[in-house]
Amino acid sequence: MIEDLVPDRLWEQIAPLLPAPKPRRYRHPGRRPVDDRAALAGIVFVLKTGIAWNQLPASLVGCSGVTCWRRLRDWTEAGVWPALHEQLLAQLRALGELNLDVCAIDGSHVRALKGGPNTGPSPVDRARPGCKHHLICDAGGLPLAVSITGGNRNDVTQLLPLVDAIPPIRGRVGRPRRRPRQLLADRGYDYDVYRRQLRDRGITPRIARRGVAHGSGLGRQRWVVERGFAWLHAFKRLRTRYERRADLHLGLLQLACGLICFRHLEAILK
Repeated sequence: MIEDLVPDRLWEQIAPLLPAPKPRRYRHPGRRPVDDRAALAGIVFVLKTGIAWNQLPASLVGCSGVTCWRRLRDWTEAGVWPALHEQLLAQLRALGELNLDVCAIDGSHVRALKGGPNTGPSPVDRARPGCKHHLICDAGGLPLAVSITGGNRNDVTQLLPLVDAIPPIRGRVGRPRRRPRQLLADRGYDYDVYRRQLRDRGITPRIARRGVAHGSGLGRQRWVVERGFAWLHAFKRLRTRYERRADLHLGLLQLACGLICFRHLEAILK
């Protein structure tokens, strides 16, 4: 079961990124710590199935859901998931499978049943607590960067932060790539001040205009961001936000980005 959830190639990618375990006490050392791969398998199982942490069957992965939650907390605070994502993006670019010339950006709303930071009354869900996932992806829908905000925040507030959050993607000779050449967005991003700031970063904005009839043709290219959200929300734990801690929910979102890139990489190498 552990090998199915965390294949050998994925474990080879993640293991060097994990922080070193704390040294055991000489006297009264207590129980031996659970194997990191088993804890990661539990985290991936919860991410894929959406079950509660305390409902994780220990017989499947060999550790409790509480232990998996603690490892998720520690590894999120150590920055493991963004490092994994950046590493996989570099490998995809080296194989020519990452198209950074034309990127797309959008936001998607999910319910936040337990509230917490980065939540707010959703204007599309009768003011119930909600959270927004913001995504920028390449021309094929592969995620480049993600962020979360409250459900009442405008999508455009994350336009520049997401563009700036794209990691330096290596994989080819020369400087790492951090900027798309063109950025596609819908009418929610139609503000000239942001167009100017994108141009200052060397990015050509292709943003639909409000009040203009549909048929600009952007939809035929911008749909890839919807596919990116479909890949992310195929992980059932992300369809609804259960974590009160915003950093842990963002950590799960970043882990899902890494798993999507790994899955794409495996499909190429087979």
